[in-house]
Amino acid sequence: MKSRLSVIVFCWLVAAQSMAQTEPGAGAWKTWVIPSGAAYRLPPPPTGKAGRAEVQTLLRLAQQRDSAALQQIKFWDAGAPGYRWELLAEQLPFAIQVRARNKMLLDVAIYDATVAAWDTKYAYRRPRPSAAHAKIRPCLPVPDCPSYPCERAVAAGAAAAVLAQLLPAKADSIRQLALAACRSRTLAGVAYPSDVEAGFALGQRVAAAVLQRAQTDSLDAAWKGAAPNRPGLWHDKRPPMLPMRGHWRPMVLASGSQFRPGPPPDPAADMKELREFKRTPQALARAYYWVTTDFWGEACVREIFENNLCGNAPRAARVCALVSVAAHDAGIACWDAKFTYWGIRPDQYDPTYVPPLLVTPPFPGYPSGHATTSNARAVVLAYLFPEDAKYFLAKAREAAESRFEGGVHFRVDNTVGLDMGKKVGEAVVRYARQDGADAPAKLAKR
Repeated sequence: MKSRLSVIVFCWLVAAQSMAQTEPGAGAWKTWVIPSGAAYRLPPPPTGKAGRAEVQTLLRLAQQRDSAALQQIKFWDAGAPGYRWELLAEQLPFAIQVRARNKMLLDVAIYDATVAAWDTKYAYRRPRPSAAHAKIRPCLPVPDCPSYPCERAVAAGAAAAVLAQLLPAKADSIRQLALAACRSRTLAGVAYPSDVEAGFALGQRVAAAVLQRAQTDSLDAAWKGAAPNRPGLWHDKRPPMLPMRGHWRPMVLASGSQFRPGPPPDPAADMKELREFKRTPQALARAYYWVTTDFWGEACVREIFENNLCGNAPRAARVCALVSVAAHDAGIACWDAKFTYWGIRPDQYDPTYVPPLLVTPPFPGYPSGHATTSNARAVVLAYLFPEDAKYFLAKAREAAESRFEGGVHFRVDNTVGLDMGKKVGEAVVRYARQDGADAPAKLAKR
């Protein structure tokens, strides 16, 4: 009877441990740039004398938890590992022309680095410091995944490398933030110094691969054409913005022209509708909201919090990467069509028309960028969070309509943009369904 009871207790303990583990199979998920998580597997963590020395280091650091240190620990522990870096990227002075591309590089680097970290974590299964040494008392909840490498140091290393490359003038400040993020984990007692050091180095190494790929995305390709000088087409005294964007290298699409629509129809009927449209306060509010607010970035952060993914680094990183890739590829597809057809803007078609938004963007109108990129992200978010699918798809339609309400697009620009965005989003979802994250959870081999 005792033997049977022991077997039952042992099985219960194994099951409980398996349930507590965070995404033990995530190290095998498909990566965007690096060959695989296993290709970046780290050497084993230190043991023996070196391991014992790390314990003493953590005990000393615990004595340094003054109010300032506790504030730093709390700050860097908020949200998922990429949370603070997502917020920082929104605040940095990136040119609007390349913001979506830069955000994609950041999120892909964090995701690939996280997958690589999870491969190493479950290859060695290093216990957290407090699980192996009773004297170590962390001041934070202990994450439900192996300690080596530190997942927040991984995100810090990847993010710092990408952002420093994109903004060299702020490189030192960004690196100092990353080091503070790393130090917070050892101060908190939830990671060994070697977990942090290895994680930061891994993040930097993965980011280097992402940045190397970025050098081949045709961002710097020179435009050698000229705006067509024909009636009925877009014309502006300002130079066109990013005429080569449609030739940039996408992440999922075969090319920017993959979903190129047909040419725009004569806008006479749309112009009549636009002139007769009643500018209600609500319509004007929507027009200004969508031109000034990053709804989709905020939506990603909110969904991660509301779905309790802050403690699930691989899932949180996957959300951000998929949505950013959708925005990046949708922008490329949209710009391919814009500079294929040079669709005219309403205030160019009818010079007497004054749009509510006053400043018309310096690039062709057909199709709408807001409509295309919004619906691409909405389709991806609907896949990731199906219970909120109707909400996100409705917000994409609202974003598109706001451009008509703001007077900078004909309705056909929005209709075609929504359709293109849907196709791009569905392509990203097809990719996501094959990345391994949708497979039934399996306990990683010991």
